[in-house]
Amino acid sequence: MAHHDPLTKLPNRSLAESRLEQELEQAHRHNQQLSVLFIDLDRFKQVNDSFGHLVGDELLVAVALRLNERLREGDTLGRLGGDEFILIASPLQEKQDAAIIARDIINALSEPFNLSNGVEVFIGGSIGISLFPGDGKTVADLTKNADAAMYLAKESGRNQFSFYTSELNADARNKLEMENDLRRAVLHNELLIHFQPKVDLRTGIICGAEALARWQNPEGVWITPSQFIPLAEKSGVILTIGNWVLEQTCAQMRLWLDAGLPAVCVAVNVSSRQFRSGYLDKLVAAALDKFKIPPQCLELELTESMLMHEPDRAIATMGKLKKVGVKLSLDDFGTGYSNFGYLRRFPIDSLKIDQSFVQGVTIRSEDAMIVDSIIGLAQRMKLRVIGEGVETREQLAYLSTRGCDELQGFLFSKAVPADDFAALLKSGKKLER
Repeated sequence: MAHHDPLTKLPNRSLAESRLEQELEQAHRHNQQLSVLFIDLDRFKQVNDSFGHLVGDELLVAVALRLNERLREGDTLGRLGGDEFILIASPLQEKQDAAIIARDIINALSEPFNLSNGVEVFIGGSIGISLFPGDGKTVADLTKNADAAMYLAKESGRNQFSFYTSELNADARNKLEMENDLRRAVLHNELLIHFQPKVDLRTGIICGAEALARWQNPEGVWITPSQFIPLAEKSGVILTIGNWVLEQTCAQMRLWLDAGLPAVCVAVNVSSRQFRSGYLDKLVAAALDKFKIPPQCLELELTESMLMHEPDRAIATMGKLKKVGVKLSLDDFGTGYSNFGYLRRFPIDSLKIDQSFVQGVTIRSEDAMIVDSIIGLAQRMKLRVIGEGVETREQLAYLSTRGCDELQGFLFSKAVPADDFAALLKSGKKLER
């Protein structure tokens, strides 16, 4: 009772600061980042004054329950007193993760609270953020700076967050603006799909393609995938984008087949959120059935890190996808930390050598050794192997002599709009050796 708030049952100031001290020791020992978020409810005093302290207490309990539902594993939520809460977010992969947490809390607090007296109330929250180690290395410094940042958020209009550091504020605002733009882009069909050909190294002809999302904003500026895909992953928009790419790719394949073009296998990238959703196999099956696409004409590209997160669960999910009939490819192979015992259990059809190794085969012996090993492994496991990012004839020659099955890269073609890809298929363009 001495360490918990009697009303909300959350850790009180004393316990929260003690846990922050422990987290700081861990963060320092493992060279990690953590964040302290000061959360102050907006318009709480109005609720208290209008409906009395009993209703105010009920609202505080409801706030505590709602915030608790948003915690990540390892986070600590405490009540400092009154309508002030503290959240210790540890560890952070990068600084802007704190902005995502703060944004989610603000969204949670913006939803109405239905109280037992039949009243629906709207409040909100202002959040101040300090980061270890940049904004302080002690409990006192981090809490003081988070408190100062919280008052800045209130002065800036409430129902928002503010970093203690102005530079991080500007970066966070830019990323949130881009996230809003991305959500609008999905709604207003600003996203496009381009297709990068894959070439069979034995015949030199196009044997497939990779479907790649592209974004051109209303001003005509192209936003690179390296800018918007990580943002989409963190914000959750990737689920909407991923499902849209899957359906649009199947729709386009149907148009090509109806036009009499040869059937080729088109690969679609799968995000970790999609893969862990639990219903990816149903989405894939529905898209294939809707457009009457043979399952063997669709390939799903997965990454090592995605599969090694929960390998047994990943194997079960892949098994469901194989029952649908699609092909599975392990993308960016060599960049992760695959357990080869699990690798032989993954029901995959091909390995894709990461372009960083392909582009180094003629200049770095280490990269050449890795590429040789991957090709040899694929051959022994009877998997097709694809070299991506091929840009020079020297890289082409190296992969060809080592027995690589397919290539993808600017040497043959960049990713192009659907009509241009169809023209490539019609022309029968072959790889020049």
